[in-house]
Amino acid sequence: MTVTRTRILAGNWKMNHGPSQAARFFADFLPLVEPADGRSVVFFPPAVSFAAAREAVQGRPDVRLGVQNVHWEAGGAFTGELSVSMAADAGAELVLVGHSERRHVFGETIDETVRKTVAVLEGGLDPVLCVGETIDERRADRAEAVVVEQLGPVLAAVPVEHLARLVIAYEPVWAIGTGVTATPADAAAMHAAVRRTLEEVYGAGAAGQVPVLYGGSVKPENAAELMSQPGVDGVLVGGASLDPAGFAAIVRAAG
Repeated sequence: MTVTRTRILAGNWKMNHGPSQAARFFADFLPLVEPADGRSVVFFPPAVSFAAAREAVQGRPDVRLGVQNVHWEAGGAFTGELSVSMAADAGAELVLVGHSERRHVFGETIDETVRKTVAVLEGGLDPVLCVGETIDERRADRAEAVVVEQLGPVLAAVPVEHLARLVIAYEPVWAIGTGVTATPADAAAMHAAVRRTLEEVYGAGAAGQVPVLYGGSVKPENAAELMSQPGVDGVLVGGASLDPAGFAAIVRAAG
């Protein structure tokens, strides 16, 4: 049986676009993108811009919002952190988990990624789990092994009844913000490895529900070719999602 998965076009704004910039972005972006069946547009604005983004996308159910990070604890003395319940109360539907910048810049461990994923699911939001290898790991022919090592502990903690709410984003670390993109063939091969890992844990039927996105220097010029590859269900876009016209072009490339 063939499973049809919703296309997801996600923009991670990282530490860009304050509230006034966010409002201007959506004023320019929304008229360029008509709602379409089988497609979901997602934004991860900075926390301080979330309210402005939420106000701007009212009346557009095809546009969803998420937060870039959460803590796994429900509350307490964790200065600078957000809990899952706070994110949900603000209107978030999704949470980025395990992004390479959280892992490599802020030292997030696999155990912490697991805790966050579980907390997000238990809190009723959808985790977007990021996995990917560094350039040294790819050159050592360990790309697939590294991604499987990142996936394994998380999947072991996600019960099958929550699986349909999980999104996985394969982002080769060497392609994030560098202008260097994995070839379409590279992306297809790694997405196939992710899908095999899911099937080994959950079986083909359940695993087929999980969208797998590609991220890493996605641009209007390469988005259509990347999304035409087998197993690529959408994209997670960084820098190119900051430009309304450019990101609208990427969304339209999904069909």
